[in-house]
Amino acid sequence: MNSEALQDIAASFATPAFIFDADEFGRRAKNIKSAIGGASLCYSIKANPFLLACLPEEIDRVEVCSPGELAICRRVGVDPSTVVYSGVNKGSEDIAEAIEYGAELLTAESLRQLGLINAAALAAGKRVRVALRLTSGNQFGMDSENLKRAVAEKGSYEGVDIVAIHYYSGTQKKKLAVVEKELAELEKLADTLEERFGLSGISLEYGPGLPADYFGDDPEGRDMAVLAEAGAMIAAVAARRSVTVEFGRFLASPCGTYLTAAADIKNNNGENFVICDGGINHLKYYGQTMAMQTPPITLLGDHGEKTEDYTLCGSLCTTADILVRKVTLPALSVGDVLAFGRCGAYSVTEGIGLFLSRQLPRIVLHSERGGNRLLRDFYGTDILNSPAEV
Repeated sequence: MNSEALQDIAASFATPAFIFDADEFGRRAKNIKSAIGGASLCYSIKANPFLLACLPEEIDRVEVCSPGELAICRRVGVDPSTVVYSGVNKGSEDIAEAIEYGAELLTAESLRQLGLINAAALAAGKRVRVALRLTSGNQFGMDSENLKRAVAEKGSYEGVDIVAIHYYSGTQKKKLAVVEKELAELEKLADTLEERFGLSGISLEYGPGLPADYFGDDPEGRDMAVLAEAGAMIAAVAARRSVTVEFGRFLASPCGTYLTAAADIKNNNGENFVICDGGINHLKYYGQTMAMQTPPITLLGDHGEKTEDYTLCGSLCTTADILVRKVTLPALSVGDVLAFGRCGAYSVTEGIGLFLSRQLPRIVLHSERGGNRLLRDFYGTDILNSPAEV
């Protein structure tokens, strides 16, 4: 999306606002699907549920991790046969709702959760496909011994078909050797389950956690190099066994732009401060500790050659509300609009949106063919922070 298109959106929809580029989302999905060979592509909607409004055909499944995310899928009409329902703390009612909806696959995070899924399936008169989640050493999933126990006792779960191993160990992996090692270990575990317990055709539901570049000089080039290397590893496994690869951050991050305007500009003790109409209640980048790293920023519109160093701050009453500690930009005026790039993943939902009861930003979907569409208007949060009437 070029700066002219962003200027038009800022003029039409005002600031602060997130702009999500449907065309870029489609390109990213196509690049990933091409790189992973015969593997299926799953979008983890926790990265950005608003992108459900423009799912490209390359995305085979969507992963939801909470009852709320399942409700979003129902509300926007996601095909339930594409839904993978994962996440801890799935209660009996949550599981029953997912089964009634027709979710294609449910993950079991523990032996107890497997029992809950089985009971809900029997109550619904259905047989449910389940992926057993393997832990990576934290609170998620179950260890290999409990996972093997679940498979060994599969005959006691008459409402369940155990069809897959689910594994995700974290985001922003810097060393792709970790991905290679995890894939090898998952293949070995699947082979063991098939040989020892009589299962057949165990699939792998795998989240590689590839690193999305936010602060480099050539983020797209780096991302594509990472994808080529990791994609070859995934494709090799997918040639031998059914694999679904889950992407969230890596898929969605380049698809978003955040627009915020300069509401005030001042110089305190020789330092230029810009107070923006947004802030850290909206915008967040993974790894931007103390705002010391600079994400992609574009000043929209025509400006002179004079430049200044600025500290970009938000509208919250806290010294923590700094978007960028020091950045050189053309000389700014009140009303100028700044565009922060590569914020399509997590930022829209991960910020401290309720703090100080500031309104939530507008959400706009952009595509060359479809133009601009308002997905969510400004939303006041004061009602959410108000005590109930007594």
